[in-house]
Amino acid sequence: MSGVTPRGTAGAAIVAEGVSKKFRLFHERNQTLKSAIMRGRRIVSDDFWAVRDVSFEVPHGQTFGLIGRNGSGKSTLLKTLARIYQPDEGRVVMSGRVSSMLEVGSGFHPELSGRENIFLNGSILGLTRKQVAARFDEIVDFSGVEAFIDQPVKNYSSGMYVRLGFAVAVHTEPDILIVDEILSVGDGAFREKSRKKFAEFTGEGRTVILVSHSLFEIRDMCQQVAWMHAGRLRAIGATDDVVEAYEASIESESS
Repeated sequence: MSGVTPRGTAGAAIVAEGVSKKFRLFHERNQTLKSAIMRGRRIVSDDFWAVRDVSFEVPHGQTFGLIGRNGSGKSTLLKTLARIYQPDEGRVVMSGRVSSMLEVGSGFHPELSGRENIFLNGSILGLTRKQVAARFDEIVDFSGVEAFIDQPVKNYSSGMYVRLGFAVAVHTEPDILIVDEILSVGDGAFREKSRKKFAEFTGEGRTVILVSHSLFEIRDMCQQVAWMHAGRLRAIGATDDVVEAYEASIESESS
């Protein structure tokens, strides 16, 4: 385990170099430029660095975990890796096609059926209609929502949303799959199916980035882990080493 950046694996799936992301925090509620001008007041705000100077590399064929308490910067970093956010400093280099599952129902239209959303989500992830059709039965079988596939997804439970969205994401066969706290919504059978899919992915040389508060999941699925704390990378290394250090930190803070 190391608190510093691992450097230099040629041909890494993901390279993050000095990545920082900030947000503007206003000192008043509902602060806008228009409202400030109307009241003859200047806008008062501060920069909040959600992620600060984070660097690491992830090899091909690995499940890489991100851990840390709420507010540590995990989800912001994940959204930066997924190109939802652009870093304010530094850069991220991704090798290959990326698929992400960051929120329940992301990429779904609530008024459309599960069937229609499979084709919609597949197209968003870069597949042709013919490619989605060829994988349709596998997607539905993996999701376990066969009985509801022609119902609007607005009527789905959160677990059904997750299973269907995750099934589409993994069956697009991305080179890099990014997942944020999604598996916790599914039941035990779904988590086991997902674990096997991750193992299949990494066996094929694909890469998975996983954020989870379940340290059991992290230990079970990940080969390396990065520990985020207050927006910075606290440690990175072998899963057991980093998780043990993280647990020791939590225990010392609560004692």
